[in-house]
Amino acid sequence: MKRTQLTTTRKLVSFLFLASLTSAIYSCGSSTANAPAEMPAQSLPVLTVSDHEVTAHREFTASIEGSRDIEIRPQVDGYLDKISVDEGAYVRKGQTLFHIDARPYSEQLNTANASLQSAKAALESAAINVDKLAPLVANNVISDVQLKSAKAAYDAAKGNVAQAQAAVDAAKINMGYTSIKAPADGYIGTIPFKTGSLVGKGTMEALTVLSETKDIHVYFSMSELDFLEFKNQFPGNTVEQKIKQIPPVELLLADNSIYPQKGKVEVVEGQFDKTMGAINFRATFPNVNGLLRSGNTGRIRIPRELTKSVLIPQEATFELQDKVFVYAVLDSNKVEGRPVTVSDRSGRYYLISSGLKPGEKIVYNGLDRLRDGMAIAPQKMSMDSLLLANPI
Repeated sequence: MKRTQLTTTRKLVSFLFLASLTSAIYSCGSSTANAPAEMPAQSLPVLTVSDHEVTAHREFTASIEGSRDIEIRPQVDGYLDKISVDEGAYVRKGQTLFHIDARPYSEQLNTANASLQSAKAALESAAINVDKLAPLVANNVISDVQLKSAKAAYDAAKGNVAQAQAAVDAAKINMGYTSIKAPADGYIGTIPFKTGSLVGKGTMEALTVLSETKDIHVYFSMSELDFLEFKNQFPGNTVEQKIKQIPPVELLLADNSIYPQKGKVEVVEGQFDKTMGAINFRATFPNVNGLLRSGNTGRIRIPRELTKSVLIPQEATFELQDKVFVYAVLDSNKVEGRPVTVSDRSGRYYLISSGLKPGEKIVYNGLDRLRDGMAIAPQKMSMDSLLLANPI
């Protein structure tokens, strides 16, 4: 009986051991079969960093004005009876712009002419009287007192003629002021008045503003730091001498196109604006075709010749907490996020002063899919071909 129980127990233990072993083997095989396959490394374009001789540009926000913005104001009071130009029209020097009702000033001129004629007649009468008395005094017929009185009357009549002539001249000037002409070639601005408006020397608002645009002035500001860099960049003992050394500058218009003519920096203000911490410069550009108008905006580009500098495309960078980073490719083809220092920019490229050395490799695009330590499959890309497609 006991022998039978022992045999049964041994069979049960053997069965349980085999079942456990089979389960373990199945479990291991199943786990291996269900393990996810390792993801292949991403294929991304990689650039080899090199240094290049480039011309960098410093850009400054600018406002554009005519070389002269002339307020057109009336010099006499009256009603506008004619407006001869339209807003935005191009006019020539001497062209009539506005006409003020001239009838009151025509009557003033007529009155002044009449007074002049009367004064001339009185002068002639006084001259005749002097001529008549002179021989009588010479022959001691009358005393010289009468002659002196006649000469005094003549001098007074002569003064009256001069005064009347001045009144005529003044009336002619006022008549001329009723026709308001362009003082220079340029473009007409807004005209806030209409025909029939009462205008005069006391009117607060100008009739219009004439922008002389043969040459255009472009104003831009430098911060204190930019100004110090400017003084260190160009030779010369004075600011005026340094300004003369600035090469011709470019103007980027609002659509990022480059104005075809280059300009010259000419003037700088004598002091900094305390509220803005900046100092103003002025550049002058020719405007032969009239493409630029007062009120336009743009950006001034001042070139700066540089020696060899590490050059990378802006697409190969990303920003994090106001710092610029690249993904450097290490020997193991793993990437490493690395901060770089941008010293300047030229077109679509950054000039790097620290963080990268010639010969190192960086990822060109696809940066949003990368993390530090990730391995990639580098696809070599030529920097020369990139520069050919997108010149500096």
